Amino acid sequence: MANTAEMFSQHCFGSETKAIPHSHSLVDSINLSVSPTDHSDDQVPTVDYSLLFSDDQNERAKSLEHLGKACQDFGFFYLINGVEESVVEAALKGVSDFFELTNQEERSEYLKKNSRDRIRWGLRSHAGENREYLKIVAHPEYHCPAKPASFRDAIGEYFKGMHKVELGLAKAISRIMGHEETYIEKEFKLEAGFDVSAMNLYSPSFQSKGSIGVPDHTDPGFFVSLIQDVNGGLQVLSHKGNWVTVSIPRNAIFINLGDHLEILSNGKYKSHIHQVVLDDNRVKRISVATLHGPSLDTFVAPAPGFVDESRPPAYGGMTYKQSLELNGSDEIDVQSSLSQLRIPLPV
Repeated sequence: MANTAEMFSQHCFGSETKAIPHSHSLVDSINLSVSPTDHSDDQVPTVDYSLLFSDDQNERAKSLEHLGKACQDFGFFYLINGVEESVVEAALKGVSDFFELTNQEERSEYLKKNSRDRIRWGLRSHAGENREYLKIVAHPEYHCPAKPASFRDAIGEYFKGMHKVELGLAKAISRIMGHEETYIEKEFKLEAGFDVSAMNLYSPSFQSKGSIGVPDHTDPGFFVSLIQDVNGGLQVLSHKGNWVTVSIPRNAIFINLGDHLEILSNGKYKSHIHQVVLDDNRVKRISVATLHGPSLDTFVAPAPGFVDESRPPAYGGMTYKQSLELNGSDEIDVQSSLSQLRIPLPV
């Protein structure tokens, strides 16, 4: 595997790949000494969504404590009992149908035309990225290709379920932050939150040019949810500087905290670098990565409760829309600008 600091750094939702100077590497920006050791997924905690709202007060308290440790000590976790397994499987089948039952001419109708596109298709094959993807805005308005017929309803049902989970996790994380349940929902204006989903195909017949499916990056927003039909590919960089292999249990959804929760918490809850590597066996794999973000007009900065004399603001503030466009990208690219928003430590 190539040295992470030498990779291209961009967002997995499909922005145009741009080479960046070594000094701006995402890995370098957090001063980690990256070990090439590939650790197993047993390090990834599992959070039972249903227990976060248990009628048993002790059970609920333990579950919230477990979620708090997962958020602070890891920044990512497997979520179970959030969206029904049948809904997840139907969504993955719908995405597979899109790539199988439409031809490239039909898909190329959604090639990027302008920054206002709400449906976007792309095909990448170069050293820094190898995949085919379809990106759509899932919320506050749902946009989706008309074909195939099985696709729209299946994906729409999954997005409805995930939006409920998003609001539930906002309540739970608000509580572990020491605030009332509606805190994050209000701070991020989640009812009008801007959610973008990238549906990816990593195909064995694809003429890949390298071992990287998607290069190392962090994601803007509150958090990113991921489902996939075949395990493998995703790796997350831990606090210790090790690549953790993500092997999502069949009944689980992978949750990775986003840049804007890191900003709001003034660095308490980290947005972790992750990447996709191609399997040596080149097994066909479908994934659905959905970025759950604040509303575009939400101004996000470190919250007063996380700032004091010993913890000065570590990030600059701006609206979510401004942060998405900071690198010359657009709203659908949803490219991270976390490195630019960090305030340098005094020398």
